[in-house]
Amino acid sequence: MSNSFTESENMEKNPMVLIIYIIAFIVGLPCNLLACYSFLSKVRRKPVPIDILLLNLTISDLFLLIFLPFKMAEVALAFTWPLPSLLCPLANFFFYSSIYISTLFLMGVSIERYLCIAYPVKHKLNRRPTYAKIASLFFWFLACSHCGCIVFIVHYLPGSSWSHTDNVTCYHHFSPEQLVIVLPFRLELFFVLFLLPFLITVTCYVNVIRILNSMPNIKPQKRQRAMGLAVATVLNFTLAFAPYNISHVVGFVLKKSPSWRTETFCLTSLNTVLDPIIFFFSSSTIRRTFTECWIGICRKFRNHTSLCCPCCCKSCRDNDKKGQTGELSLGNIPSILAGSSTPTPFATLEPSMTLDE
Repeated sequence: MSNSFTESENMEKNPMVLIIYIIAFIVGLPCNLLACYSFLSKVRRKPVPIDILLLNLTISDLFLLIFLPFKMAEVALAFTWPLPSLLCPLANFFFYSSIYISTLFLMGVSIERYLCIAYPVKHKLNRRPTYAKIASLFFWFLACSHCGCIVFIVHYLPGSSWSHTDNVTCYHHFSPEQLVIVLPFRLELFFVLFLLPFLITVTCYVNVIRILNSMPNIKPQKRQRAMGLAVATVLNFTLAFAPYNISHVVGFVLKKSPSWRTETFCLTSLNTVLDPIIFFFSSSTIRRTFTECWIGICRKFRNHTSLCCPCCCKSCRDNDKKGQTGELSLGNIPSILAGSSTPTPFATLEPSMTLDE
């Protein structure tokens, strides 16, 4: 692109961008692998729409995390592409696709949550896993087709040096012919795959919170969980996706990519860290799995050192005692953290009771 980076600018940006990538990889990879295993197990036993949507969201995050080391190597070498040129469009295709697949599935989760709260009985009767599978296929096709077109068309555009030369920048410097294609396409991505899902998501969660607040018999844990889900999702959009997508609009107006686009691009990787928080508030299965994993880590840590935090040690000791008396050792922990989800007869189904699956 026309605003090429100087060597000094690269050196200033490298540490910050690389640190963000490393944090996203170290935190996001184990959390998403654990979430993926949990959702796969539950979908095999009893598939429900929310779990299908969250499983696809997890898979999308894992695609980004798999190719994140490529971006880390690129940043470490002052934004030059150290790998064969063929991997440049491939890595960027999965990276860009993961960003917009995530926005679409976050929107899908918000719609499903709203239908559970606003129309509990009707949604219970008409809820089919097939609908979630069809929506998932559509989201994957919509995001991958958009990102695939722009990535591979621009990469192999006549006159592009990327398809013939190794060790050059990868999607950082565009010719005027490439910008004619790239800038309008980015603007469409902003409106179709970011702004529209974001507005729908905010609208759904505002209505969810409004409905729950209007019902005095709803347990406080239910409201807190709904509020946590809404805050985590909106934070994901505003922190991870908004800056990068705003750069699309600024670039279209300026007729060139803004100089701060690199920093906003690295923020999108934080989506892989924020999504597990959404999983925690959306699924009792994930709360239970994360809690069991955390207690297991604390127990092992306690066996090797006495410096374990009092809260963790107390939880481990309490669970050990319950296990000795024949009680469920881990069954009550998710309810302490985020409220319990008790099976309810269909005849007495309430909106708040559909927040957990």
